[in-house]
Amino acid sequence: MFLVSSREMLHKAQLGGYAVPAFNIHNLETVQVVVETAAEMRSPVILAGTPGTYSYAGTDYLVGICKEAAKRYEMPISLHLDHHESFSDIRQKVEAGIKSAMIDGSHHSFEENIALTRQVVEFCHRWDCSVEAELGRLGGQEDDLIVDEKDALYTDPDAAVEFIRATGVDSLAIAIGTAHGMYKEVPRLDFDRLGIIRSKTDTPLVLHGASGVPDADVRRCIELGITKVNVATELKIAFSDAVKQYFIENPKANDPRHYIIPGKNAMKQVVLDKIRVCGSEGKL
Repeated sequence: MFLVSSREMLHKAQLGGYAVPAFNIHNLETVQVVVETAAEMRSPVILAGTPGTYSYAGTDYLVGICKEAAKRYEMPISLHLDHHESFSDIRQKVEAGIKSAMIDGSHHSFEENIALTRQVVEFCHRWDCSVEAELGRLGGQEDDLIVDEKDALYTDPDAAVEFIRATGVDSLAIAIGTAHGMYKEVPRLDFDRLGIIRSKTDTPLVLHGASGVPDADVRRCIELGITKVNVATELKIAFSDAVKQYFIENPKANDPRHYIIPGKNAMKQVVLDKIRVCGSEGKL
């Protein structure tokens, strides 16, 4: 097996009434956790990396690790460029073998976002790479991108239709009240807005900022047409908390082959839970 675009995964999910989970990964261990768990549950999966993740781990390393994971478990994997903002950056990574890209032009004007996204789509489609874009702005922090709550904007349904038509994008991340990072209080999602957007387009829709959103609300979003659910912060918290606890209980520990295991186990439980919430178990 090999790295694939997310296009077929998302269309299949849309027809089946479930969502494909997209888990943010950072290194060998986090790739292992996500792919091993997805293989056990026979779930399609997207491995997402922010620009910071690719800078940290190295694009060539991540591509190599993910290709080997796909081969080992005999399953297609979509390695995804999450919240990338530069055409040149996306171009270099797609040429390195990545087949799924998100161009985040949400901080630009509507017209500038269209122009940038169209440029990325025209290039990526020549390389059989699917493209996700974002319309509206989520609050919170994703990698080095920080958006204050006052600057967060909800996605306008009519603008979404115009944006999709003008860009030819394969999927669209929409803003309906979620935010990056963990929430101080339970988010109030605009389900009516999601339903209207879904009624106006058959392009797969993406929910960012799902960490900390109640399971029932995520399931409701999927019922209303979300076909990709992004999870990042919950994975990092579970992993790091378990490693911290290990050092509290084993203060003289120094072997990463030992202290990393509790982190992986804790992260695996989050992956299991999210696959079940997305309804993607057995859909591979």
